[in-house]
Amino acid sequence: MNNKLNQVLKKQQKQISEPEKIEDDIVQLVGFVIGNEEYAIPILNIQEIIKPIDYTRVPQVPDYVLGVFNLRGDVIPLIDLRSKFNLQAVNQNEETRYIVLKGEDNTAGFVIDRLTEAIRIKKNRISPPPETINSDSGMIYGIGKRDDSMLTILKVEVLLKRDF
Repeated sequence: MNNKLNQVLKKQQKQISEPEKIEDDIVQLVGFVIGNEEYAIPILNIQEIIKPIDYTRVPQVPDYVLGVFNLRGDVIPLIDLRSKFNLQAVNQNEETRYIVLKGEDNTAGFVIDRLTEAIRIKKNRISPPPETINSDSGMIYGIGKRDDSMLTILKVEVLLKRDF
């Protein structure tokens, strides 16, 4: 009887610890579209997602920096990802959003064409960037493989790096 009880306890313990192990293998992302491509960023780096608000242009910055905006007293740079990715500019519409990202040292807002969804993907379904891309200095963390599509996962710290 004691042996049977030990087996049941071990089985219960294994069932309790297995979901934690499974959760550790999952990456949570937020998907969005720029042009015709879907991208994603880790959900933990998102401070908030807002509808477009007024911003102030700033002189002597790269073309992809639209300016700065005030978010509850904080002045935050606004970066147009279409321009940063060398895509043709389009007018903002009802689906346009600003994703405010926070990193260790920086915070910035990024203009995206539209949100797609919250994404949960297993780590083993994320491949490193292709060899043709410099993975150390590039902004691509990896390529997420889903059943029906792929998405490019971006490095938040590289997006937030100030070169202006």
